[in-house]
Amino acid sequence: MIILNAFFAALGQIGDPKFRSVLLRGIGLTILLLIVACAVAIWFINMLSGNEISLPFIGAVPWLNDVLNYSGILLALVLPVFLMMPVASAITSIFLEDVAQAVEDKHYSSLPRAHKIPFGEALLDGLSFTGVLIVANLLALILYAIFTPFAPFIFWGMNGFLLGREYFTLAAMRRLGRENARKLRAKHSTTIWLAGTLMAIPLSVPLVNLVIPIIGVATFTHIYHRLSGLNS
Repeated sequence: MIILNAFFAALGQIGDPKFRSVLLRGIGLTILLLIVACAVAIWFINMLSGNEISLPFIGAVPWLNDVLNYSGILLALVLPVFLMMPVASAITSIFLEDVAQAVEDKHYSSLPRAHKIPFGEALLDGLSFTGVLIVANLLALILYAIFTPFAPFIFWGMNGFLLGREYFTLAAMRRLGRENARKLRAKHSTTIWLAGTLMAIPLSVPLVNLVIPIIGVATFTHIYHRLSGLNS
């Protein structure tokens, strides 16, 4: 009940000007970074295929240029889908303070202002989390191949664990500090994992996954306040 109430409370705030501003900035920056990443990848492939490719002991292999060109097209289609979630999550970490504050301004206005996470620390957390997401999802490709029928559940469970762990910690550390946030997270690990899985399911839907990280931070801000209330 805590999870669903928090999720619907986050959805209900989309019309809030403060919340919508962060949402639009996050989506815009995510799309921009995806375009840049795709452009760099395609440029690199085109650079490789600019000249006729020769292999040792074989000589010129003209058809490799065609393979690289088609690979560039395929990469342009696949790369945004693969990168959308980690990039959106990284951007969300940067805007965490604005999202959480918008939620608290509306729903928890009687509380004193939370400790502001320094931009450098938020950026480092975002980049670190992005790296973990990318590596974990690359390694999970092996499990997807072995347990193909269960691939969606593996994706949701793994990313739900990672998202819940990261978003709850980021939301809680604004008021508790990093160490106490980790202790509270450990105490309610099952609830946080389930909430993260709720976020991970729509992350497998292109375009929708641009919005979900922002909604996720708002949801975990609510979850933090409700869980911390249970412990007061």
